Amino acid sequence: MTQLPEVPPADAGTTDVELTGVRNFRDVGGLPTVDGGRVRYGRLYRSGHLAHATPEDAAFLSGLGLHTVFDFRNAADHKLDGHDVELPGVRNVSIPLSDPADGAEFWRLVRDGNIQQLRSILADGKGTARMVASYRAIIKDRTAEHSRVLHALAEDSVPALMHCAAGKDRAGLSVAVSLLAVGVEKEAIEADYLKSNDAHRRYKVRRSDTSSAGMSDEVMELLNPLFGAHPDYLAAAFETIEEVWGGTDRYLREGLKIDAATREKLRERLVEDA
Repeated sequence: MTQLPEVPPADAGTTDVELTGVRNFRDVGGLPTVDGGRVRYGRLYRSGHLAHATPEDAAFLSGLGLHTVFDFRNAADHKLDGHDVELPGVRNVSIPLSDPADGAEFWRLVRDGNIQQLRSILADGKGTARMVASYRAIIKDRTAEHSRVLHALAEDSVPALMHCAAGKDRAGLSVAVSLLAVGVEKEAIEADYLKSNDAHRRYKVRRSDTSSAGMSDEVMELLNPLFGAHPDYLAAAFETIEEVWGGTDRYLREGLKIDAATREKLRERLVEDA
């Protein structure tokens, strides 16, 4: 008999389910809003890609009653990991967002470069600076994509699962934007974002040289800015909203074209009042 992952009680959501071939899966239910409400369980999920989902994983995900899976990966991601498994009756929406460490040559060095090459592209804060710049760019330059996601959630796409490759950066920002739109506290958004660092959630580093030298402590330290979730990255996204639009309300209204009626629909779908 097929053994599915154990689902926690309904009032705890599916925050602690560990899947076999899907990393970084969780329900963002339970997060508090600034006016005393909480995100409903079973409405918005996040994860890494679904390309390696086992039959048991797929059966579990199918049992969540998902309406839509948002895939924020690009063609290079699909070439590397493959396309998502098909979940019966679930709509798959592809909205490519920039990879925070995009660039074929850059990733070639991450996978194949020696220690000197890695130092040249990542040491002395270069890796962190690259990630911060990318988070800022995704907020500033991807307003149309985030607008599309929020309008879809407001209309008919809940329950929804959002994912990229690791479920950390592109999905992390899209989840953060969705939570901002319904008034979730920034501290709670950050706490959920940082869960991507948990050992069982973290995206595995891929290197062609898997020897002790190729996977040394120094190599892992150099790569950490790319594969870890760091408060400075999310803070940079929030700062960009303030710098460009002067605050969340104007960002949603002018940047993402989300009017008051749409925000109210989002809240009805995603939030339960105290």
